[in-house]
Amino acid sequence: MVINVGALKDGLTNFVLEDIKGVVNAGVPVKVILETAKLTDSEIALATELAVKAGAAFIKTSTGFMGEGATEHAVAYMVKCAAGRIKVKASGGIRTVEAAKRYIELGAERIGASNLS
Repeated sequence: MVINVGALKDGLTNFVLEDIKGVVNAGVPVKVILETAKLTDSEIALATELAVKAGAAFIKTSTGFMGEGATEHAVAYMVKCAAGRIKVKASGGIRTVEAAKRYIELGAERIGASNLS
């Protein structure tokens, strides 16, 4: 599920939390897509906390359709915020095996890459 970026930016944390919980309660592992290119570090930290509280399985950098995809900074920061409580998936713009390996070195447990070369 893609996080409600507008609600997060507006400080509607209970709305965002309940939105994530609604999907998590469906009983399947949920990846919460943060769209990190649109968020500040403090918003990434908050989104991570909400995903953890809601019981999501993963936080994911991006869909790849809203500007910049995964960045080393975003992945490293997400891993730091996750602190082992939730898994991190790097996705969006990962086009080489070397880039995928770098994100794994940074702590991503899963990679989304549709066109590796």
